[in-house]
Amino acid sequence: MSHGARIASARRLVVKVGSSLLIGDEGARASWLASLADDIAALREAGAAVIIVSSGAVALGRRHLGLKPSPRLDHKQAAAAAGQTLLMQAWEAAFAPHAIPTAQLLLTFEDTERRRRWLNARATIDVLLGQSALPVINENDSVATDELRYGDNDRLSARVAQMVKADMLVLLSDVDGLHTADPVKSPDAAHVATVEDIDAVEAMAGDAVSGVGSGGMRSKLAAARIASGAGCETLIASGREDHPLAALQAGARATLVTARGSPAGAYKQWIAGTLQPAGALTVDAGAAKALAGGKSLLPAGVTDVAGEFERGVCLAVRGPDGAELARGISAYNSDEARAIAGQASARFEALLGYSGPDALIHRDDLVMLAR
Repeated sequence: MSHGARIASARRLVVKVGSSLLIGDEGARASWLASLADDIAALREAGAAVIIVSSGAVALGRRHLGLKPSPRLDHKQAAAAAGQTLLMQAWEAAFAPHAIPTAQLLLTFEDTERRRRWLNARATIDVLLGQSALPVINENDSVATDELRYGDNDRLSARVAQMVKADMLVLLSDVDGLHTADPVKSPDAAHVATVEDIDAVEAMAGDAVSGVGSGGMRSKLAAARIASGAGCETLIASGREDHPLAALQAGARATLVTARGSPAGAYKQWIAGTLQPAGALTVDAGAAKALAGGKSLLPAGVTDVAGEFERGVCLAVRGPDGAELARGISAYNSDEARAIAGQASARFEALLGYSGPDALIHRDDLVMLAR
């Protein structure tokens, strides 16, 4: 399947834009951003959901504040604080002709590694997409520390792709994919069109980074590894020219890193085989039958809640006989689950003081176990 066909068939895409593409001599490259906005608007018109992961805040902020590049964390954080506003103004201006509202999400490492915050971020993105907004995500460099951060947006974009169960991750930068050696130093280096085993090609990546951004080919392969494990394909492509996504659809050269399975399948496998249950829910016969039919677990069918747990953890779901039927990610903590167990959703607000999700475990976050 061609790159164009793969992009056209993807229903949810994450597009990462590197600093070297977005930043020009005078600041954000408005004309190039407008061309990318044209491409994304066309994908949305065809029915795809698109999420942007954008670098550039630090570079823009340094110019705005007159700061020279420095390894000092406080200087970088100050630059990010000043540059993020400028970055979002550039994205908003690019999509204004298409009447597409943009929305800023600043994530930290813990937002994608801690389950409760992961669920909150995912829910926010889903609401934005449901309202036809374009989420523009960046690492929250103003508060992130060197010890607990991604360090580059390649890895962040892969975690976002995993979070939203994307079909395709497109890493746009100043290179058109992986080569057998550094093409600048080795003119005879061959382009690698497809990667199925990242371990087999990792030595080709080197350690080089661009002059403006913080990522290199090694970080892109690391991101592709995360995405592949989540069932998401990755395209590593050049975005130097205008309309970079349209160029890919027309056959521009790029490196495809294949995925293992589908996003939904990888997510369910992760729930079933990787997470250790932090507690358990016992359900009645009616709820057990509903789960077997592909339904969500509603609190009305829960007869017992075991353990102390936070929202966003994995729970075992047991049938009336005590046998484990399923595992899933809880939308409530243990105290809340006990309060609403056996209750209809109409009573949640009175019992909890707020109106939460109808399902204790949504069907998308639940996997049935073989018996």
